[in-house]
Amino acid sequence: MDTAACIVMTTASTEDEAEALGAAIVEAGLAACVQVQRVRSFYVWQGTLHREPEWLLLIKTLAARYAVLEAFIRERHSYETPEIVQLPITAGSADYLRWLAGGSAGIDQA
Repeated sequence: MDTAACIVMTTASTEDEAEALGAAIVEAGLAACVQVQRVRSFYVWQGTLHREPEWLLLIKTLAARYAVLEAFIRERHSYETPEIVQLPITAGSADYLRWLAGGSAGIDQA
């Protein structure tokens, strides 16, 4: 399996949704870690400016898991068009990156 690490970001409208999604992602073996932070988002949706509290999920995983993770998020997300973006991790502690790879390998591959 490709061990290139990445962070996938998505947002949720409530803390409960963010926590449930984060836990489900880790339990499914799609990420080693998910961090949840409260943020305030400013965006235009359907022609209207919104100023909304949201919950940002920072999902630490492998680039090779992105397609499966994206489908997993889409299936469970309450937004019509959820933010799902991938950011590469270009460097990091070797020990941490090994742990991340092991935790993101998937239940069927662990």
